[in-house]
Amino acid sequence: MSLLARLKGKGPNGFGYGSTAEEVTDGIDLHGRTMLVTGCNSGLGRETVRVLALRGARVLGTGRTVDSARKGLAGLGDNHLALACELSEPASVRACIDAVTRDGARLDALICNAGIMALPKLRQAHGIELQFFTNHIGHFILVNGLLDRLAAQGRVVIVASNAHRRAPAAGIEFDNLSGARGYVPWRAYGQSKLANILFTKELARRLTDGRTANTLHPGVIATNLSRSMGALPRVALAVAAPLVLKNEAQGAATQVFLATNPSVAGVTGQYFSHCQRAEPEPIANDAALAARLWQESERIVAGLT
Repeated sequence: MSLLARLKGKGPNGFGYGSTAEEVTDGIDLHGRTMLVTGCNSGLGRETVRVLALRGARVLGTGRTVDSARKGLAGLGDNHLALACELSEPASVRACIDAVTRDGARLDALICNAGIMALPKLRQAHGIELQFFTNHIGHFILVNGLLDRLAAQGRVVIVASNAHRRAPAAGIEFDNLSGARGYVPWRAYGQSKLANILFTKELARRLTDGRTANTLHPGVIATNLSRSMGALPRVALAVAAPLVLKNEAQGAATQVFLATNPSVAGVTGQYFSHCQRAEPEPIANDAALAARLWQESERIVAGLT
């Protein structure tokens, strides 16, 4: 059997590589539930909010601006809320937290979907390499700021990637979070995705009241996440897309599955791929590294204005 055939097979729960977000929510009624999704304006985020709304959920969708979030929620009805949340700007993240608090809803799921990938040149936010800040620190602020709004049995779902396997050998280069001592686009992206997994693991350890946190690899999808890559990698993705890449409906499946499916109620601290439990790199299971990352993240956040 070819690698592609194995990838497109289904696991014990009946889902797999080719499953779509609609398929994994078939028969699930989300009326009366509220779910927040970051990066709702395009790609996997847009498909995620569409399917959640289709199943009856009220969606709080964030984008870099309110206008972009509104575009992501367009056509989904009136019972949704568009919010600005620029993850690289702490003031914007905190304003989003305040807006959710004022709204008063309890969040049944918080899906950290937004991110940036493989910036060709070093860019920074508040002295920190931009991918690490956006993909990890921004969501670290948001999730911790909204834990008081997370319902009993509420779920935190953090989109990581198998690209975490490209992280530095040490896992997290705490002495080079600025990127100034050396920057390699995919290594930096891998570090940010490893940080997503470590954050999830430590969050799951701290949530002892029935609320859960899980993380995932969505698959390789041709979305506008590749907008920051160079021209040649974008061309390669375009050529490969019909052969091996997931479409957006398939790419959104695992995060929607983790946010809604009854079969994973109570499951926490796990890494999923293609709607099945999977094993990340061994370093992603390093509890001491996860605790150190949490501590360093708190230190960074405390120093932000």
